[in-house]
Amino acid sequence: MRKLTAFSLMVSMAVLALVAGCTKGGGTQDSGLIKVGLVNADPNESGYRKANVESMTAALSKENGFDVSVAYSERKVENQIAAAQQFINEGVKYLCISAEVSTGWNAVAQSAREAGVKIIAFDRAIDMPDDVLVASTISDMRAEGDKAVAWLEAKGLPSYDIVHIQGQMGTDAQVNRSAALVEAARANGWNIVAQQTASWSEEDAKQVVQAVIDSRKAFNVIYAENDNMAAGAVAALDANGITHGKNGDVVIIGFDANQWALKEVLSGSWNLDVECNPLHGPLVASIIKDLEAGKAVDKVRYIEEEAFDCDTITQDVVNGRTYGFEK
Repeated sequence: MRKLTAFSLMVSMAVLALVAGCTKGGGTQDSGLIKVGLVNADPNESGYRKANVESMTAALSKENGFDVSVAYSERKVENQIAAAQQFINEGVKYLCISAEVSTGWNAVAQSAREAGVKIIAFDRAIDMPDDVLVASTISDMRAEGDKAVAWLEAKGLPSYDIVHIQGQMGTDAQVNRSAALVEAARANGWNIVAQQTASWSEEDAKQVVQAVIDSRKAFNVIYAENDNMAAGAVAALDANGITHGKNGDVVIIGFDANQWALKEVLSGSWNLDVECNPLHGPLVASIIKDLEAGKAVDKVRYIEEEAFDCDTITQDVVNGRTYGFEK
């Protein structure tokens, strides 16, 4: 499995300009392996992403019949687009994408259409025409947000003064988790005290919450759009002697349900963690094998996900988590 950095992409693109006419239209090597271009997000983004990378790598292995070239985004969508174009020029048969942002993929779609490359979205939804986007195996990010706000509404708090820490702006996860909260706040008259992106970063989230504390604005809920940002928010609370979680002054909501985060829920440090299942690898491999066999596949398949409450989670649930052991 070959990995591409941003620099190597620039070099390779120059070379490919000379040989593109000889590389399109393949898809299967003489060895019989299925050629796949895999465009993923930054592995260092979070524990969730590390688990996703491992799942994709294991499922799309040579032993399972795949020849995969991999490029990571370095958190820049332009890197993903360049990698996707390169893989199309190299003659992959399938292009699998976890998009940094859902829009802006028209040129890639057109190139794929001309080359006969089939695109599969995984993890995050992508805005692309149906004729080239043959399947998606994704998390239902809006459903995740709806689970969190329904749980929050059921708490019946005397007041709702919410610090909303957003993920990387424009991602499917951020757009839909944010929309769920914003719409619920508007419908219920909740007060969003602060709303700011921390781009999935624990340290940035800590700074966001510290700024709110310094402003002396009252708040009793933190809605952090991933586990790492929830951890950063809690670090700021701890540094200022503010209690949180079960029986605390501030309700903590996170997303992803890494094992380390579920331990926080079990201990009562956090109130709720909504699962975003990263294990898309087997589903993507199954989709490609079905397409190779001429079988019909679902256009969109949502991966199963749950929400974990500090009042009901058990040690068995935490022990059964197979990913996200560390941040």
